Amino acid sequence: MTDLTDRLAAGEELSDDEWRFLIEGDYEKQLLFYRADEVRRQYYGTDVYIRGLIEISSYCRNDCLYCGIRRSNANISRYRLAEEEILACCKQGYELGFRTFVLQGGEDAHHTTAWVEEIVSHIKEKYSDCAVTLSLGERPREDYEIWYQAGADRYLLRHETASRSHYGKLHPQEQTYLRRMECLRNLREIGYQTGAGFMVGSPFQRTEELIADMRFLQEFRPHMVGIGPFIPHHDTPFAGYPAGSLQRTLIMVALSRLALPKALIPATTALGTIHPQGRELALKAGANVVMPNLSPVNVRGQYSLYDNKACTGQEAAEGLAALRESVVAAGYRVAVSRGDAVQTE
Repeated sequence: MTDLTDRLAAGEELSDDEWRFLIEGDYEKQLLFYRADEVRRQYYGTDVYIRGLIEISSYCRNDCLYCGIRRSNANISRYRLAEEEILACCKQGYELGFRTFVLQGGEDAHHTTAWVEEIVSHIKEKYSDCAVTLSLGERPREDYEIWYQAGADRYLLRHETASRSHYGKLHPQEQTYLRRMECLRNLREIGYQTGAGFMVGSPFQRTEELIADMRFLQEFRPHMVGIGPFIPHHDTPFAGYPAGSLQRTLIMVALSRLALPKALIPATTALGTIHPQGRELALKAGANVVMPNLSPVNVRGQYSLYDNKACTGQEAAEGLAALRESVVAAGYRVAVSRGDAVQTE
């Protein structure tokens, strides 16, 4: 196993059988996690970067089969934050020590190109030492370019799965794998620090799909990789499917760290949802970002991507002191900075 992890960290290609062994083989997984932690410390030391997550809208035009805010779900309350509410979240976050704001939402037609441009511009004017990350789904290249010129620094767009056939099983026909990949390429070409990522344990996922994900990450080399377990939502077609496992998700976090030593990898809220120590375990497996929720408390429950989504306690901005303590207890420290990715090739 050590030889394989060393080769992976050195940028070598692995065979399907080697990938299969690392993902599902019978070996001591703590050795994998320890090696991934060594690599993250080589580039980032013990720094853990905090991002203030602002969930700006639960309206979405898409109908992804796994997502609780899919347009076909008539059983959830929808909301949109006004610009004043978003700026108030940023003000609170800045005072707490956040230096990156993540504006995330469904693909909401109300969010015109100009509306997002104005908000990004206002945030950068008020908080010039902060980074702005957008996660607003698939948009025309021109939108991405305008928002980048307005000051947006990063863009998160999880690829969800690097298997074209598997993508088709998770999405309706009008949402295509080719379009998702085109958007990711556009973002990278424009100059964003670009984030991809995938679910672990999603319906119909086999080890072959996870191998495809790892090969895609090695080829695309995103600056950020978001990895979380699939968690079902009771109002979706996948309500009856089991959640992805903690162990398998941690394995994929560790392998992603080894394959992309310089990447920013969050300990996702989904991991904190399925296990009370999920975030800390992810940090010990190579993750180096946490994203507490800065959204107004009264709307957090309405951004229901999956059942029982954690949005209070250490997953919330007001729990930052407790979060700092748990990060220190895990052997790291919360860094007050933009937390940009180490320069990639």
